[in-house]
Amino acid sequence: MATGGFSSLGSQLDRLLYVKAMHRTCFFGSNSFKFSKDSVQRLGLTSLHHELSFNAVCEGYQTEQEVSFSQGDRSARDPITSANIAAPGLSWMTLTCKDIKATADVERTNTFGTEVHVGGVIGAIVDNSSRFGKEQKVAMEMAIEDVFNRTNQAYDLYMKYSHRRKPYQAALAACDLINKQEVQAILSPQTWEEASLVAEIGSQAKIPVLSIAYSTPLWATERWPFLLQASADLNAQMKAIAAIVQYWEWHQVTVIYEDIDSLSSGVIPHLSDALREVGSEISHLVALAPFAATSSLSKELERLKDEQCRVFVVHLSLSLAVRLFERAKEMNMMEKDFVWITTDTLTSFVHSLDDSTISSMQGILGVKNYFPHKDPHYRDFYTRFRKRFSLENPEEDNHEPGTFAVQAYDAVWTVCLAMRESSKDGPQLLDKLMLSEVNGLSGKVKFIDRKVAPAHRFQIINVIGKRYNELGFWSDGSGFSVTIDEGAPYCASMRSLGQVFWPGGPWTTPKGWILPTNAKPLRIGVPTKSSFKQYVKVVHDSTKNVTSFEGFAIDLFQATVARLPFYLPHNFTPFDGTYDALVEQVHLKKFDAVVGDVAIVAKRYRHAEFTHPYTESGLVMIVPFRPLGSDRAWLFMKPFTKAMWVLIGAINVYNGFVVWLIERKHCPDLKGSTLNQMGASLSLSFTTLFSLQGAKLHSNLSRMAMVVWLFVALVLTQTYTANLTSILTVERLEPTVTDVESLRNGNAEVGYCRGSFVADYLVDVLGFHRDNIKNYTSPEDYAQALRSQEIAAAFLEVPFAKLFIAKYCKEFTIAGPIYKVGGFGFVFPRGSPLLPDVTKALLNVSERGKLRELETNMIASEKCVDKEAIDEIFSLSPSSFWVLFIFTADLNASALKICVFKKEKLQETVWLLCLLLAESLMIIVKATIAECEKLYKIVVLITNPPNTI
Repeated sequence: MATGGFSSLGSQLDRLLYVKAMHRTCFFGSNSFKFSKDSVQRLGLTSLHHELSFNAVCEGYQTEQEVSFSQGDRSARDPITSANIAAPGLSWMTLTCKDIKATADVERTNTFGTEVHVGGVIGAIVDNSSRFGKEQKVAMEMAIEDVFNRTNQAYDLYMKYSHRRKPYQAALAACDLINKQEVQAILSPQTWEEASLVAEIGSQAKIPVLSIAYSTPLWATERWPFLLQASADLNAQMKAIAAIVQYWEWHQVTVIYEDIDSLSSGVIPHLSDALREVGSEISHLVALAPFAATSSLSKELERLKDEQCRVFVVHLSLSLAVRLFERAKEMNMMEKDFVWITTDTLTSFVHSLDDSTISSMQGILGVKNYFPHKDPHYRDFYTRFRKRFSLENPEEDNHEPGTFAVQAYDAVWTVCLAMRESSKDGPQLLDKLMLSEVNGLSGKVKFIDRKVAPAHRFQIINVIGKRYNELGFWSDGSGFSVTIDEGAPYCASMRSLGQVFWPGGPWTTPKGWILPTNAKPLRIGVPTKSSFKQYVKVVHDSTKNVTSFEGFAIDLFQATVARLPFYLPHNFTPFDGTYDALVEQVHLKKFDAVVGDVAIVAKRYRHAEFTHPYTESGLVMIVPFRPLGSDRAWLFMKPFTKAMWVLIGAINVYNGFVVWLIERKHCPDLKGSTLNQMGASLSLSFTTLFSLQGAKLHSNLSRMAMVVWLFVALVLTQTYTANLTSILTVERLEPTVTDVESLRNGNAEVGYCRGSFVADYLVDVLGFHRDNIKNYTSPEDYAQALRSQEIAAAFLEVPFAKLFIAKYCKEFTIAGPIYKVGGFGFVFPRGSPLLPDVTKALLNVSERGKLRELETNMIASEKCVDKEAIDEIFSLSPSSFWVLFIFTADLNASALKICVFKKEKLQETVWLLCLLLAESLMIIVKATIAECEKLYKIVVLITNPPNTI
């Protein structure tokens, strides 16, 4: 496309680009210019502007015979065929301003007398019929006076008036300023259509032109070397608008813009990019003609009223925006659920609107350029401006300066200071302007690539009542803040800015979309080739010509829809194809959503988006069982843990030592050498496990210790026997394969679910050869292939693996790690406004336990009736017998103590025995109470978990 074209935003913008053939001839004396239908090509959004400019030039110059045109090479000047022509207006003609008469009154500002040396002459073209032009005129006059007061250098300011409906007037004014007033620089008018004509004339005359238009296209400064953009670039504001959209979680917006280059060709692509960065997008682009009739506005608004999207970004000139909002209010579009966001082209003039106009804009959010209101220089300017503006424009109700007045003031100051330091030669003045840095009312004015450095701070306002509320600020790279003072806190939340008053008066945030008034049921695609029919099953009854949809995914979606805060009509439609093709149908707008066992895979995000996964995520390996083939030589040790065996041995030896110590004075067999006494002690330790030997014992203490230990030994032997019997009688099984490496190294064949993404994962990630991968369509096919050793393993997603193992629990098991992949989710178009609400409803279903209930019921239907926990046989540890061990150890210790310190009298011995028993019982009671207290604390902790920060 030619440099003057409009960069496309994809298919949405492409539909807005149109071609309009112009077959007209405009005569200027002996020269004529003709546009042929054969030369028409795709012009973007400039055809309307071309026609307006063409008509204006023809009309203007046929009545004003002072301007002559040199035709030159027609093929090179044709705006349709020439690739070198980048702009509308006079860009296809060579304009020479000579012998021109004054076509309008010239207003000169120089109150310093003719005797004062004039440092330079500045020209300005303003629209004195608009608020924009009125503010600019007063601001520029004040700037000329302030320059003289502060520098003692006088400058002449010549103003000529133009009207935005007649761009040719700006061209005539520029010629007059150059030829008659001999200005060294020109400040161009408000609209780009006028500024482009002035830029063409200024570049030919080598006169710097400072554009104060709303926006200057990116290519303009390359097309006209003497053009400087002195107004803030609106493109930077688009990030602020995107930040607002992101915070309120609106995923789609509708852009309403004026169908002229200055308001569309640069701003909309930047807005689209900014929205895309925050996960939103432009759903509709609505182009309005600059002077659209009320019927046309009504037609467009009626169409938007029937759409889902309720977030509107308005990028219109003041006059057109006022008419739009007045009509929107009449059509009840300034009510609840609607969101209106305006750019600087309107927001900067909200302060100047009367009460009746403001009443039609209640609740809109506006973004505008910020300039330091607390600066003493600005406060002085503000006071003087209000006084002067009220005197010159008594018909205006509000006298406050807007953004464009401040920019005009700074532009005049910049030109004057550049003239002081350079000659009157145009190129030298241009160079000085591009190098200048001026501390103006709007901050530092500096040109980068012939454009004022973009602003990075914007003010956000909210229209409420008869005025507007200044909510706060947004700064690029920092976020939102209430103030911009040093140390002011910034955050990504607009909550810090206070309450927003939305259209219709609700304090709750609009969700940004509603179901269309003419909403049709959602067309939901359902896969027919699911391998596990428990998830989704499509059955067609040919006799009744009825298709039924069943399964876990269908039931879950119905439960989710029931939790939505609105009614969502929908119809299920079967799809007989691959899952990738099914997801792509959403992108192709064949389906509005997809419900089924559709895995969340990265590559599918190219075509659609997914809800939160409603199943576990992961891929596992299913393999057959085989008998445990490990060595059983030490199987007899399995009933008890190692710690248990050590404790039994220690208690046994200790018990034998106590009996030996008590009985050694009464039994000669227990006396003798040290070695003989050690043998006797160990012998007592093990013989007491199987017999009481009460007749051979002489002391009541040893008999009591022996009885207690024999009871403990009886419990241990019976427990050991039972546990060993269970180990020997239950068959132990193990997986045939434990890792992927053994499969890959053995060149084994594996299986997967047909139509899923698993095949690519096995090849690309796990490294299997594609020839070794087979697909199957049902769980029965998997089981048969594994039994016949057709495949060594099957790879299934975790939800499917649960069902498969539940049905074949005695034959197959899960082996190896879980490979992290996406779970199952519902599919919606990219940027769908339904997606956040459906995801929220799905989470609500999950948190309320409904999802768990549905999943449990599904798996229970496949449960093995005689399933045994073959892999959950545990060896017994000391924790199972700690009470017995404490009792016998304490009793033996007490008996030993009595034996050492016993008295000669029998009665005292009896009392000591009673005391011993009581002490042992107290130990057991205390231990039991302590254990109960621990259990109670655990129960309390589980039922009443501590709060977490």
